[in-house]
Amino acid sequence: MKPSVPIALALALMLAGPAEARSLDAIHSIGSIGLCAHPNSLPFASKTEDPPGFQIELGRALAQELGVSLKLDWIITQFQMRSADCDIVMDTIADPEAQGETNLKLSKPYYHTGVALAAAAGRGPGSFKDLDDHTKVGVQVGSMAAMTLGQRHVPISTFGFEIDSLEAVNNHEIDAAAVTPTMAGYFNLTHPQNPVRISSLDESETNLNWNVAVGMVRPDDKLRNAINDALDHLRANGTIERIYARYGIVLQSPK
Repeated sequence: MKPSVPIALALALMLAGPAEARSLDAIHSIGSIGLCAHPNSLPFASKTEDPPGFQIELGRALAQELGVSLKLDWIITQFQMRSADCDIVMDTIADPEAQGETNLKLSKPYYHTGVALAAAAGRGPGSFKDLDDHTKVGVQVGSMAAMTLGQRHVPISTFGFEIDSLEAVNNHEIDAAAVTPTMAGYFNLTHPQNPVRISSLDESETNLNWNVAVGMVRPDDKLRNAINDALDHLRANGTIERIYARYGIVLQSPK
């Protein structure tokens, strides 16, 4: 069983139902490739463009590599996802089991992430091994972190969004928050006077680590290969790392 993910990442897991393949030739003929994203989910994406979010920036970089423009399909619910005319979804868990109920095809992974512990500087646990029945940890409701820590009888406090658990850490309401390094890094960027301490990923927690890929809605082989080639180029020239760094995020290479 793979982890539940933040709301913006979870959009990548909401597509169901067969669809006709969208070929690379068709995308070139149309002159654009469609990206599904949430309109209000920074650092992932934002309709206001201030900033646009790393999913939008990376989508534009991919589109440029393919020689087309990027068309944005703004979605909020899974029902909109099913009817949207998009071709790709960013930040998809690169694991066939996690995609078992979707029709998303996966590119090669382009970074590694998972769940880390965020605590106030100078206090709180530094790793999952430090947690016990006296440490209260904020988790996203329904997440794998919530299930994992609950099974260990670690006291948890559930939140609808990771940002809320990080605010609770800063307010000393909880000892730590189990969140993605992505959200914790962006939190520190936007809270420079009161940053949280972010632990390293614990690779022994297999359910709390995963690679990330581009989810492709209905690609032909040529489109899948073209996206993989584009990712290779964007990783090699540092574009992907620079995009995420603008949002306070340090990427790890896929594992």
